[in-house]
Amino acid sequence: AARLYDVTRGSVTIDGVDIRDLSFTALSDLVGVVSQETYLFHESVRENLRFAKPDASDEEIEAAARAARIHEVIAALPEGYDTVVGERGYRFSGGEKQRIAIARTILRNPPILVLDEATSSLDTETERLVQEALDRLSQGRTTIAIAHRLSTVRDADQIIVLDHGRIVETGTHGQLLGAGGRYSALVARDADLAASGPDGDQPDAAVGPDDVHTDEVPAPAT
Repeated sequence: AARLYDVTRGSVTIDGVDIRDLSFTALSDLVGVVSQETYLFHESVRENLRFAKPDASDEEIEAAARAARIHEVIAALPEGYDTVVGERGYRFSGGEKQRIAIARTILRNPPILVLDEATSSLDTETERLVQEALDRLSQGRTTIAIAHRLSTVRDADQIIVLDHGRIVETGTHGQLLGAGGRYSALVARDADLAASGPDGDQPDAAVGPDDVHTDEVPAPAT
């Protein structure tokens, strides 16, 4: 089995199966990723979406785009879904490319979703649209979100706060606020800085559901 990294202590399991026992193809079929950077090919919008599911029908593609809140933008293009996006998707804003990435993931329909700073560089209105699409996408799926914007993870079942590579707190939003620790301080700081945008020096807050977990957290390398 081939993965980018393997744990050196403990294990990572999906439904009780060690991911080291899964092939790369099997593992990638289970996991969909929406990251901060979306790569678009110099092809039509339709083919960029169909990349996620080669046998997708036009109806499935449009339904995914509607769910991702990007259909209206695509429909307004000169040739609609047949418009060539240009190198690296220059026709689209950052938020629009994010929503295309979400539509791709909706088409793939993976049981596990990883959101890696998916809204970190968006303005407030665009973040709202993208977050609505992410909320739709996350329904009924195991979702792991990595974020500095704490507003994107406050409704998570479990929040894991990392500081310099170490887990310093775990719990729900309410539990962590009540604990008065690192997370609580960050929430207070976010409130104070809301008018000026996020602070790039915040530690990560990650969501970890029960059915994708580490049996043992390895100590970080020193």
